[in-house]
Amino acid sequence: MTKIIPRISTRGYYDLKYGKTIKKNSYFLYPKKDFEKFVGSKELVIMIHGLQNDNAGAIAKVILAKARLSRLGYYFPVIGFSYDSNTIGAHLQKYVKRALSAGQIIAKKNGRNLAMFIEDFKSASPKTKIRLMGHSLGSQVILSAVEYLAKNRNNGIIESVYFFGASITSDVPSSKKYGKLLDKVIGNKIVNYFSPTDEVLNWANNEKFVKGPLGLNGAVGKTISKYHQKSVNPKNHRFASYAAVLNSFP
Repeated sequence: MTKIIPRISTRGYYDLKYGKTIKKNSYFLYPKKDFEKFVGSKELVIMIHGLQNDNAGAIAKVILAKARLSRLGYYFPVIGFSYDSNTIGAHLQKYVKRALSAGQIIAKKNGRNLAMFIEDFKSASPKTKIRLMGHSLGSQVILSAVEYLAKNRNNGIIESVYFFGASITSDVPSSKKYGKLLDKVIGNKIVNYFSPTDEVLNWANNEKFVKGPLGLNGAVGKTISKYHQKSVNPKNHRFASYAAVLNSFP
């Protein structure tokens, strides 16, 4: 029997063609009983996948993260955040711009959903250190969650953040707007694993779909002191490749 992977899900909340909101619910937990067991845990890692992942893809990313972290001697719970990133038409040239735009809209909206889970969980388990891992578009979900959490004065509610092949822009860790928010909401550190050879981010940058992705050449400008970055050389843009070059955690 396959082991069930615990996840926070917002599947079916957003339209896959244009990113319109279908349901205004916060999130649902699967399986709910597992989350009750996590209350009181010393730490909790949430893995947030990128574009073009259906529910099975989201689960696969958690399995990859969990396996890599356990190899690095990290044994606290690793769960997933599963959202509507499998937008329609991303594989077809004539629809790719629309599909990427819908993905961005959905990722930004999901920041609220992820933030609500973090607030609820920390309310039930205040001493648990929450660490977020975001791959590609997952970086946008995290950034939007930070924005939402900052509004509610959640200082240091997230322990640390790890970006892999991040699609947010390279000025985020140094910008007046986001730098302050990241500094406020993240208690310990932000680590950005970037790759100048990442073929997907190079393409997105050249096509001007994402101008200067943080995951391509790292940050520009004077970054906040909690921000650290590491140049890596994964085989390709897939999370499996980034996980393979991760050599320490947390």
